[in-house]
Amino acid sequence: MTPTQSFVAAAQRTWDVTDSLNRILTIHQITALDRLRLFKAVPPYLAYNDHYLGQACLTFAVTAIDGIPVPQPTNEAQIEAATARLGNEGIFAIGAALKTEEPAAATAGN
Repeated sequence: MTPTQSFVAAAQRTWDVTDSLNRILTIHQITALDRLRLFKAVPPYLAYNDHYLGQACLTFAVTAIDGIPVPQPTNEAQIEAATARLGNEGIFAIGAALKTEEPAAATAGN
């Protein structure tokens, strides 16, 4: 596997976490592209709200709930609907899992 292939594979890696409601949440480390899409989805009046962006990032990390794919939100209403669906139980489980998970290592060279 080439270094580029390794980096791409690490960026696409997902893992499962179970929340206190026994839902299996499939999550991934959000990528630079995910962040761009998040900033596009968040309305300007919330763009400087770190708490909102932090919660939205956790929501963006979810790719499936109980094996059913979850599309990334594309606007404020979808971010709020996805967050409401996850609830405190899902958000806490995602936050704990991402806190302990090491992001994919990358090196830059010339």
